[in-house]
Amino acid sequence: MNSFPQNSAIVLVHGAWADGSCWKDVVLPLERKGFEVICAPIPLTSLTDDVAALTRALERTSGPVVLAGHAYGGAVIGATREERVKSFVYVAALAPDQGETVAEVFYRDEAHPEAPKLAPDMHGFIWMPEDGFSRAVAHKASTEQTKVLAAVQRSISVQCIQEKAPASGWKTKPSWFLVAEEDRMINPKTQQFMARRMGAKIHSSRVDHSPMYTATDLVINAILEAARESLPR
Repeated sequence: MNSFPQNSAIVLVHGAWADGSCWKDVVLPLERKGFEVICAPIPLTSLTDDVAALTRALERTSGPVVLAGHAYGGAVIGATREERVKSFVYVAALAPDQGETVAEVFYRDEAHPEAPKLAPDMHGFIWMPEDGFSRAVAHKASTEQTKVLAAVQRSISVQCIQEKAPASGWKTKPSWFLVAEEDRMINPKTQQFMARRMGAKIHSSRVDHSPMYTATDLVINAILEAARESLPR
């Protein structure tokens, strides 16, 4: 039996080159636990724009919230100012501190040999090379799945990674961090550094950059642990 308030919510934030459907295998298991679950759509046009979009998504909820973000989505959830957010869950995510940019933390440590070479196009947007999904973004996923990810990808504006982050919510609220030990996009050393810096409860596992595709249970369990320990009972 669910012991959380009926209006408790889990809000999920996708990263670059993705949309809310990246959480498709996470949504229903969380809903079965009695939570309202929303996948916040962010435009990937600037950090400010994306935080504003998350704020609008949070306005669709009315009770206490656990916020979870993947990759770039970690920068977005950390910048929210909604008081009803009780905790943060970082899934192989980026967590810039105030005054840092996403690019600064992303490139903090040496890149994996399979990491794709990324550069903005003439419009200032960054696309993932097609083989980047199978080689780095979700290298443990099936070939069919990575082909779909490449086909439906959404570009990210260079402004998203160059804008300085505001004050970080994880400094005042509890956080959890799923470190992807076999991540080829964000160096696991970088993830460990960010997780320790924020004082997060760390779950470290031999998963790739996209465990919501390839290790769904680990993602769900981290979110449920955050909910159990941070939401009112």
